[in-house]
Amino acid sequence: MELEQEIGISSFRNDWQKASISILYTYGFMSNGHEQFFKKHGLTSQQYNVLRILHDQFPKPVSTSFLREKMLDKMSDASRLVNRLNVKGLVEVAQNANDKRLVNILISGEGQKMFDSIEVDLENLDALMKGLTQEEAQQLIILLEKVRESITSLKERTSTAE
Repeated sequence: MELEQEIGISSFRNDWQKASISILYTYGFMSNGHEQFFKKHGLTSQQYNVLRILHDQFPKPVSTSFLREKMLDKMSDASRLVNRLNVKGLVEVAQNANDKRLVNILISGEGQKMFDSIEVDLENLDALMKGLTQEEAQQLIILLEKVRESITSLKERTSTAE
């Protein structure tokens, strides 16, 4: 079905607007699919994202500011996510010895087990994109990188103009 029919709009100003709206609309589908997948594992997608970062950094502890920088959703509250994961026993939090205002965060043994159990199931999450061929997926990656570069470039131009 055409995007116009799906969202109830007669037309778009131009192809850039249609592409932008299409990305946002598709994001809703992808986000819901991710949330349903991680809910089966007792996590949110943001909590899994924190575990992914900590797993990749292990055994090096990281700070909440490092997590914020690496997270997919820049609007997520890293401190709150870490607190919830700590309550679940999936991360260990300790005060930084050099700077008492900071904390060191590590994935716990339980967090490693949780991460590993999710890893074996990730093909089910990948299935959300199986409507594309591998070549189309690679092309989409390139196109989305160009969009992010365009947005970053625009932000830099507008921040230097102020």
